[in-house]
Amino acid sequence: METSTNYTLKHLAEEDRPREKMLAFGRQSLTVAELIAILIGSGNTGETAVELSTRILAHYGNDLNAIGKLQVSDLTQFNGIGEAKAVSIIAAMELGRRHALAVAELKTQVRSSNDIFENIHPHLSDLAHEEFWVIYLNKANRIISKEKVSSGGVAGTVVDVKIILRLALQKLASGIILAHNHPSGNLQPSDADISVTKKLRDAAKLMEIAVLDHLIIGDRDYYSFADNGIL
Repeated sequence: METSTNYTLKHLAEEDRPREKMLAFGRQSLTVAELIAILIGSGNTGETAVELSTRILAHYGNDLNAIGKLQVSDLTQFNGIGEAKAVSIIAAMELGRRHALAVAELKTQVRSSNDIFENIHPHLSDLAHEEFWVIYLNKANRIISKEKVSSGGVAGTVVDVKIILRLALQKLASGIILAHNHPSGNLQPSDADISVTKKLRDAAKLMEIAVLDHLIIGDRDYYSFADNGIL
């Protein structure tokens, strides 16, 4: 009778074991598959942890942004990934996202659309639904606060101009920057995006508050209304 074997990192040659490799050569020496292998610890009856991790990555096009959007049910479809391992992977991706947020907070002054992208991208990446955020700035273009003002479905979200401007007055903001994501990856503004931007710009002008930009956020890139001359 054949006995099933649970492959672990010990089955790999010593120079290929992710834990030992990290200790010997540092974290940057590891591939993404090896990092995930450390999280899951073991593979299945036919794959080592590294092989299983490589297969998971390949299934999602080696795209860490796609991995970051996965739910437990997505990961447990792979033989060898149970609920506990899936939670470990998701927790690690969330920890990375929060690290990116902490780094973004260090940039508190906005000088360009890229500054805005770096600051707001960690909030809007890895989402399967649309969210609308507003960045409130003082006269020196330093960030007073960032607020999520709306959350919707895959295709869109409702924006309330009154709420956005009320918060701007409460915070004594001199300028605001709008940002929302397109889960589809298409960064081109829709007619609704352009309409709400102009509506906010015109309403804010009456209160001597400038709408400085509106960014549409994708996984790796963005569209700036200001850079493209729409504002």
